[in-house]
Amino acid sequence: MIRYKLSPSILAADFNKLGDQIKSVEKAGADYLHVDVMDGSFVPSISFGMPVIRSIRSSSRLFFDVHLMIVNPERYIKTFSQCGADGITFHLEAAKDVMRTISLIRDCGKRAGIAISPETPVSALDDEVIEAVDMVLIMTVRPGFGGQTYLEECTEKIAEIRKRADSIKPDLDVEVDGGINKETIKTVLKAGANVIVMGSSVFSGNAADNTKYYKKLLDDRNGKA
Repeated sequence: MIRYKLSPSILAADFNKLGDQIKSVEKAGADYLHVDVMDGSFVPSISFGMPVIRSIRSSSRLFFDVHLMIVNPERYIKTFSQCGADGITFHLEAAKDVMRTISLIRDCGKRAGIAISPETPVSALDDEVIEAVDMVLIMTVRPGFGGQTYLEECTEKIAEIRKRADSIKPDLDVEVDGGINKETIKTVLKAGANVIVMGSSVFSGNAADNTKYYKKLLDDRNGKA
């Protein structure tokens, strides 16, 4: 059964009080914690690395939803696993051998995800890949920067991957990341997304209150499932 889950992205958190903000969203009911890893090569920005993940792992029981925006991600699967990742998602566009990278994640006992950028069509994902992963991440902004506006053309991609999943792997999680707010969350849920990454919409203002608001919205849908 598909469950709806909230994954606050710490890319939008106040790093001066990161630990407190993580505890706040965890206590408020967040399901996952989304951790964006950027290398300055696959995307222009540079973000969190292993020391940060290892540091926050010790103070949180949340599922660490680690999103690798790095080239040749297979090089670091074991290391990120050891640092505390519970799920590892890598980009189709960045991996030399997609199936081998998925196998490396599986060998570490972690949930495997595959991400595609806005310019990559869903058709680029082979059925074999969809069957092999636990989650497909549809980027709804261009990867590398927070605070961007949702790209409307991605809605059709969400619907397309959900339709394919229904026939190939019905329990596949479909995650969306980028520009999700009180309005666009309705769009992506209707299209078929069930794991919702939210950065600014959670961490701007009162993170606990924002988490409770979106968590209730998703829990209501879980009650209908």
